[in-house]
Parts: sequence; structure tokens; C-alpha cells
Amino acid sequence: MKSFKNSVLLVAFLFACQLTIAQYGAQKKGDYFFSKFSYIKAIAEYERMIEGGLNSDYAHQQLAECYLLIRDYKKSIPHFKAVINNATLPTDYYFKYAMALYSNGNHEESAKWLRKYKKFNKNDSRLKRFLKDGNMASVVFNSRQRYEVEPVTFNSTESDFGTFSRGGDLYFASSRRDIVTGDTYGWNEEPWLDLFVVQGDNELSVPTRLKGDVNTKFHESSLIFSTDYKNDTIIYFTRNNFFDKKEGYGAFDEINLKIYSAKLVDGEWTENRGLRVNGDYYSTGHPSVTPDRKRLYFTSDRPGGYGGTDIYYSEIHDRGGVGSPINAGPAVNTEGNEMFPFINEEGKLFFSSDGHVGFGQLDVFSTISNEEGEIVDVINLGTPINSSSDDFGYYGLPNGIDGYVSSNREGGMGGDDIYKFKFTPALDVEGFVIDGVNEQPLDSVHIKLFDQKTNTLVAQAVTDEKGYYRFPINRKTTYMIEAVRKTHPHKTIYFNTSETPNKQKMIRKDIVLEPVLDLKLLADLNKIYFDFNKSNIRPDAALELDKVVRVMTKTYPDMIIKLEAHTDPVGSHNYNDGLSQRRAKSTYEYLIANGISEDRIISYKGFGKRMPINHCTSKKDCSPEELELNRRTEFPIVQIKKGVLSTK
Repeated sequence: MKSFKNSVLLVAFLFACQLTIAQYGAQKKGDYFFSKFSYIKAIAEYERMIEGGLNSDYAHQQLAECYLLIRDYKKSIPHFKAVINNATLPTDYYFKYAMALYSNGNHEESAKWLRKYKKFNKNDSRLKRFLKDGNMASVVFNSRQRYEVEPVTFNSTESDFGTFSRGGDLYFASSRRDIVTGDTYGWNEEPWLDLFVVQGDNELSVPTRLKGDVNTKFHESSLIFSTDYKNDTIIYFTRNNFFDKKEGYGAFDEINLKIYSAKLVDGEWTENRGLRVNGDYYSTGHPSVTPDRKRLYFTSDRPGGYGGTDIYYSEIHDRGGVGSPINAGPAVNTEGNEMFPFINEEGKLFFSSDGHVGFGQLDVFSTISNEEGEIVDVINLGTPINSSSDDFGYYGLPNGIDGYVSSNREGGMGGDDIYKFKFTPALDVEGFVIDGVNEQPLDSVHIKLFDQKTNTLVAQAVTDEKGYYRFPINRKTTYMIEAVRKTHPHKTIYFNTSETPNKQKMIRKDIVLEPVLDLKLLADLNKIYFDFNKSNIRPDAALELDKVVRVMTKTYPDMIIKLEAHTDPVGSHNYNDGLSQRRAKSTYEYLIANGISEDRIISYKGFGKRMPINHCTSKKDCSPEELELNRRTEFPIVQIKKGVLSTK
């Protein structure tokens, strides 16, 4: 029977462990999907965390942001409410909560939280941007810088743009004069664009033209890899209307852009055909294929769009044919120009636009979809991905961290240049504050975060019942954390995020606070009163002494104290000595009777009026309040931990 019980307990334990592991897996998956802009998938994982009761506060925070970003404000509000009053919550959430309330029509409540947010962040420009532009998603996303960019080493003095990575090689378009010869393009007097390849991880690699007949006397750009219905590798690319050595002209004798495919034959790329979505009288280009190879996205200025150029998509049929174009809709397309679509591993659409609110001309945006998969909003990826110039050709590697973007921003080498970027996940610092004696968590510790370089207060919080705190922080910054509690002396710790790896999302900084050697503070004692000329323990005094018992039995079970009683200066020494001794004894006996062993109170003594704490000598020179200060019971701490004696 005993063996059976043990087996049941073991199974139950293992089941509980599996549940915990699964729930931690939900957080990891949720954070992964969140970083990939796949907010619907992230929502499902964070909801699993709440159902399992694991790190629920964090899950509520993330769910609040997810629903805010997909513009389901009504669903975001309950999750904000679940955590908004937590002392550990970063003040940034006050602003986000206010935005959700505002967008849900709760303007009065929104104003309340905006006022609260302003107390901590007086100079935040996001509020003005939100009220001016109305793009909440971009305001939320750009609350913290997320990218680092640097130019690639193979840029030329002409134009280089439009990347695609495969097998360690990087494919791009270039008009570099040292290789591309012949006529120049009248628009910028540079040679016509050709397709090139370079070893992506080799800074010494020299770009070479793509082998085969895909490069012609006209423009070629925006190459991507895919497969056909036979699962053979093919490429799609953009070219002026020129196929089989024949030019095609539009209504005004212009040579518009078209999307072509090519196959690899004997190590060389051979042009195959133009796609059905092409037309002689409008341009079609910038192809991008979804990871499942079932949908083709592209740019076109065909009639019937919303603006100059729009983003379209077509379904790819089982036999490789491409269906009729479908406009991506008004959430993506504007009266301006949208172009250079890219679909990441999670099926999220990125594109460039000069019609959405941005930092300059063309900016890079990401889309946000609702639960039905419909695009409901866009996010400006912010600086430094975007600049005051044209930024386009966004391409993200499958790892979700690295990628490339093209730009004609100031400081570049040529007309357009290619920049490599690293996506930097948001970085937080978290930790637990514990007591240095009993190693138990400390709640109600006031935590302040300072930028050490500027000596400014960045954020502040109060630890929860588990001693936990958490702050959002920046990279390449030196911080100071200040921790203080009434029962524990002030402590500061320092840390620097300059060397923090880009993939790291959290820094752990636990704090150990040593308790003060003052039992009145540790037990939060009020004054212990005795009736006039009496030494018995009153009911109100018993409540205070019970606090001493709790501290000595539960909080610090190795504590050893002395007990001292004092009177005011009224009366003779003999009278006050006797009265204080009787009060000290009754206090001692109460503590012993309630569970404190005798060896933990090494002495009890009445000092009468011999040790006043102020100038009082009689009723004549003191107020009643000053006299009362001398009527006191004290508990000097001799030892708070085995082997650690007080120096007092």
C-alpha cells in the first residue's frame, strides 16, 4: 500500500513538473512570436501561461501589448487592469493603458493615467506624436530603439540595393561602373542595374555578376528564390519589359517593369518566362514569396489602385501558375507609393511607403493582423532602420535577428547603399530582493533605477510579495539601482549593458539587504503602554509584543535580545527603578509564555529614569509629550544570526 502511495505521489510530481515545463515553453514561444510581429500566435501562448498560473503578471503585460498592437483595445483593457496597479510595473504601461482607454472612448479615464505617466516622464514626445498622427502601433513599437545598422563592405560608388540571402551567398542589384558597362540610365546617369552575388559572411569577397542570361542591357533587380511545382529551384526577378531579346513598350513608348522567372541549367540561370500578372501598360516588380511558396507579393502601378504604386498579391497554383492580382487593401496602400514587399518566416508583411506617417521619404513598415488574419494597422520600424531619406528593400533572415535594408541616406557610399541590421530585442532588468539573514523575499522595497551618466531617475517601483521587481532598460548604458526599505539599510548596485549580447532579453540583478539591528523597526512596533503605576501587560501592549514574538520565531529564529524598560523622570530613583524592573519582568514573562525560549533573552532590566533620551528632568521643564518619550521598552539585539553578534 505504501509503495502504491509513493508511486501515485511520484506520478503526480512528474505531471506537475511537465505542466511547469510546458508553461515555461509557452512563455518562450510567446516571446518568440512577439519578436516576429506574430501577435495572434503570441496571444495564444500567453493565455496558456495565465491558465497555468505561471508568471501571470508578465503574461497579462504581454497580452495587453498584443491586443493594443492589433487594435483590439477592448480586449487589451482587462489585461492592463490586471497589472496596472502593481508596484513593479514599469511606468511606460501607464501611457499604453491611457492609449488603450482613449481609443476605446474612455477619454476621462485615459486623461487620468496620462497625468500619472507625466509625473514620471515629463519630456516624452510620444504623446504629441500619438495625438498628432494617431498611429498607436508605431508609437508603442518605437518606445525603445530596436535595431542597429551598418553599411556592408561591398557597396560601390553607384547604386546597390535589394538583397536576398541563400546558402551563405547574398544576391543584390548593382550599377557599379567597374563591372557594368555600356549605356547609362538617363535618370541618374549610372549604368543599368544588373544582378550580382557575393559571399555574405566574407568581407573580402568580391561581387560577381549572376551567371546566365538574366542580365541584359536593361534593369534587373529584386531577385528572390523559390521552387516550381516540380520542386526545382527557380528565381523571380524584376526587369524592364525585355524578353527573348525583344522589347515591349507602353502607351507612351516607355519600357515598364515586369516580373520574370529563371531556372538553373548547367550552373547558369536561364530566363524562363514572364508572369501572368505583368502588363505592357503598367509596371509590376519587387516580387516576394511566402515561406510556404503559395503566395506571391509584388508592387504595381496598374489602374485601380489606391495611389501611385500599391502592394498586391496572387496565389501560386499547384502547377506553378500565378492567379489574378489582389490589392493588399487600404490598411497597407495609401494615396502615396507602397513598394518592396517582403514576407518573413511567420508570414508577416514588411514594405516601404511614402504615404504612411514616417521619418522621411520612403520608410519601412510592418503590418499587424487581427485574429482573422486581416491586416488592421502598420508599424513604422523607426530609426535607425528608417531615416530622413529613402529606406526600402527590407529583408530579414530566418533567425529573426539579422537582415538587410537599402537606403540613400546621408553618409552612404553611392546612390543607394545596402546596410546590414541586427534586430535588438527589448532588454529588461529583473531581480528578487532578499533578506541577507533569513534569505526570504522582501516586499515593499523601494527600487529606483538611475542612468549613472546623466544621474537622472529613469524608473522606480516597489517589490511585490515575492520580492520581485522589473524595469525596461536600454543597451550601452550604465545604471545604478538603489534599494531601500525601512527595515533594511540603503543599498546600491551598478551594472553596465555595453557588453550585453544583442540576443539577450533579460539581465538578472538580485539584491541582498541586511536588516537593521533595531527590533522596533523590524517588528513595526508601536509604543508599548502600561497603566499608571502598574506593570501588567495590557491588551494593546500584548498586540505589540506579539509582533516581537513573530519576528523572533518566524522571521529571525536565531535572534537573541536583551530587554530594557525605562520610565520618565517624575518620582524618585527607588520608585522608578522598581517600577521599570517590574515592567521589564512582565514583558519578559509574556515573551517566554508565548514561545520565546529563555536562552534567547539574555537579560531583562529596569533602568528607571537613569537613561532619558531628551533633556527632561521633571514635569516643570518638559511637556507631556516629551515626558512620554522617556517611558519606553527597548529590545537591543545581541545576535540576529548564529555566529553574527551585534556591535551595539
